[in-house]
Amino acid sequence: MNFTLSAEQELLVTTLRDLLARECPPALLRAHWEDRQAQEPLWRHLRSFVELADGPAVDAALAAGELGYAAAPGPLTASLLAGPFLAATGRSDETVTLAAARPDGAWVPHDDPERIQVLDADLVALVIAPAADGTLRAVPPGAAAPDETVDGTRRQFHLTVGPDAEVVGHLDPDRLTAALRRAVVLLAAELCGTTRRICDLTLAHVRTRVQFDVPIGSFQAVQHACVDMSLELERAWSAACWAAMAVDADDPDAARATHVAKAAAGQAARRAVRTGIQLHGGIGYTWEHDLHLFLRRALAAEPLGGNTGWHLDRLGDLLFAAR
Repeated sequence: MNFTLSAEQELLVTTLRDLLARECPPALLRAHWEDRQAQEPLWRHLRSFVELADGPAVDAALAAGELGYAAAPGPLTASLLAGPFLAATGRSDETVTLAAARPDGAWVPHDDPERIQVLDADLVALVIAPAADGTLRAVPPGAAAPDETVDGTRRQFHLTVGPDAEVVGHLDPDRLTAALRRAVVLLAAELCGTTRRICDLTLAHVRTRVQFDVPIGSFQAVQHACVDMSLELERAWSAACWAAMAVDADDPDAARATHVAKAAAGQAARRAVRTGIQLHGGIGYTWEHDLHLFLRRALAAEPLGGNTGWHLDRLGDLLFAAR
């Protein structure tokens, strides 16, 4: 399987990476934590990338990975997840978020009026809630209530979809399932991006932190921990890329690929969080150090789209069904 990026995809990644490095420093994350309007200058730069929301899943996944690396605040990630749903409404709202998760956190077709994991509802113009039959309803963003998470750089909300909620579109069952899978794959890619940032911060730390007159990265036990962390990340990113390709191709293996991608991303994030904390020592917990910003994003993002255990269970169901 050839995962080589096209020239256009290389340009997308490079452009977005450079933009975020320049316009989304950790200082912005801290400011956004206290002031939800602090992300507006960044959004003025990122709004042109909203067009990826209704494009190929691979392109959107590449963008999601870069957004995850920066833990970028603002409505772009939510809008990327909801792109196919917005397209089905025929509306032209620039910012949108998806109210798809059941109370147990699964992003699957369902009719439960209670929805959780609604990202950044206070920063978007439209909230779309899909029903099991593909009916799409609009919920006023003001009807969503915030939930407490460890990540102050991105809020999650919950809401109730009332019977009188406006019907704004429809997706047939197959397209609905595909759109939800696409959203989960993008969440996996974003989580891989955040995990990559934790890895990079940790590797930089062990190269410069000196004990017994040598960098701690020269110790074999530290090297083994970093290798294990990096291998988990590479496996997860490869799985996310394959899942995005499978979704784009409407491959029969798309369901399994999606579960593998999200489970692998969750496992990689957990290992990176654990290793990052261990190798940074007490400094990793402090507000002054950048690490905690990305640890928090990873911990809050892991349950999105279904947590690691849920996806592993679904993989088990598929494997037993195939016997």
